Amino acid sequence: MIEWKEQRFSDISTKEFYEIFKFRSEVFVVEQEILYNDFDYKDYKAIHLSGFINDNLMAYARIFDKGDYYENNPGFGRVAVEEKKRGNSYGKKLVKKCIEVCEKNFETKEIKISAQEYLEKFYLDLGFEFRGERYMEDGIPHCAMSVSYTHLRAHETSLHLVCRLLLEK
Repeated sequence: MIEWKEQRFSDISTKEFYEIFKFRSEVFVVEQEILYNDFDYKDYKAIHLSGFINDNLMAYARIFDKGDYYENNPGFGRVAVEEKKRGNSYGKKLVKKCIEVCEKNFETKEIKISAQEYLEKFYLDLGFEFRGERYMEDGIPHCAMSVSYTHLRAHETSLHLVCRLLLEK
């Protein structure tokens, strides 16, 4: 079972900070061979979502309120799952948790992301919609996507709705 941890930058210990940046570097720089400066000052404004199994960091994303990354929408990025853990639906759980964190913390009802193009179907399957823009970011093809809370709620079954309402109490 994944243990989730949501933290603001000021709440992250030095050890946790090191583990997060090591993890991001392993996924984006080493594995995907993206040469970019990960220290972009946006971490100061983000909610850092970390997923642990047996106290080992295996999933991560950073989440932003509107105006902190996208002008009019909350969003999230640096979405990553440890390579050995992929294929077990952890990516889906991570994205769903990102949406939950946005819904819990921010008023705007539409989340915007910049998805790596090869993951477009992954996000479409989770309720996101392509927003008609394709572009290069750090040498990798990306596409603009978004999802609204109301769109997601419209696709809930009665059982999902009852379970969600019970868990919120």
